[in-house]
Amino acid sequence: MTTTVTKWVFLILGMYYVMYLFALNPAVHDRFTIDFTKTIIIIALAYKLIHSEKALHAVMWGYIAGATYIGYLATVTGRNMGDRVEGIGMADGMDANDTAIAIVPAAVMLMYFAWMGNKKIKTLCVVCGALIANGLVLMNSRGAFLGVATGVGIYLLFMLFSRFQKKGQRAMAIFIVVGGLAGALSLTDDLFWDRMNTLQDIEQKSSGAGRMTFWWATFDMMKDHPAGLGIAGYQEISANYIPPEIRGKVVKRAVHSSWFQLLSELGWPGPILFGLLLITLLKNTSLAKKRLIEEGRTDEYFKILALEVGLISYMVSATFIDRFRSEILWWMILFLAAAANVYYLQFKEVRQKYRQHRNTRSAKEVSH
Repeated sequence: MTTTVTKWVFLILGMYYVMYLFALNPAVHDRFTIDFTKTIIIIALAYKLIHSEKALHAVMWGYIAGATYIGYLATVTGRNMGDRVEGIGMADGMDANDTAIAIVPAAVMLMYFAWMGNKKIKTLCVVCGALIANGLVLMNSRGAFLGVATGVGIYLLFMLFSRFQKKGQRAMAIFIVVGGLAGALSLTDDLFWDRMNTLQDIEQKSSGAGRMTFWWATFDMMKDHPAGLGIAGYQEISANYIPPEIRGKVVKRAVHSSWFQLLSELGWPGPILFGLLLITLLKNTSLAKKRLIEEGRTDEYFKILALEVGLISYMVSATFIDRFRSEILWWMILFLAAAANVYYLQFKEVRQKYRQHRNTRSAKEVSH
């Protein structure tokens, strides 16, 4: 990845090795630190391979294909555990919530490809979108629902009100709204809406809002363990900080938020380093978008925007579940870093080399 982004990524990884000194559950910390190390190595290697627009296009479709397959598995399996389908997840997350939020960014990417593609691509996007949407309904994840609603809503607003308009852009946005609402009405059922309605009452533990007590407990833990707790350290001592009436009979509770998971695992340096990573990443993509607009390449501009909104939608979903070290999060970071490289950093490097060559040539002419 770019030099600056790479620095933050490897500093975060390095913090997990520093936390060997403070981890409350050394065995679990060791296991998942090694797994996270493998993820980062693979991401770094993949970045080197995604060196062109064609390669970026291919990996985006590769991710969409995987998300579609998950939607297909959910469809053919059906709800097999109460009001949701379980057991169809990935190697790093079999829980329905883990699986559901992994396919959330695909919704925004499909909007982009359906908008920009030809008739065959549009048809393919409809098929993929239907399977993904049905999978999300069957997995019945409230966090995934919020992530999709946020991502789709933000991207639609850009389509409708962006000053970088193209012919038929607003009409397509309206068509997506109408088609999306029609699809939602046909795919959703009472079980889905009953679960989503629990989001309205922030007082009920069943709504998931009881998780906020878990979040605030992290601050109390940091007072007693300012260096951090390591992976699964929160679970080890959660019973000391969460009242029994909130946590129930479960002794080891998870924090249920990637943001607070990061804080508990790495202490205060964790969120700071991740925040700097995101700022650097989005600064690079902003420079790429600026260059594309200057060249009149609005299609590519909206591609980068789709990736940015996809990451936002994932982080909204991940706010309600522990998925900071999930592969999909780092895939999204990879896609954005690759997009910044393809559409800006490579251009910047060529321009710098050209200037150096021109200055060298001018210096030689002066010397002669």
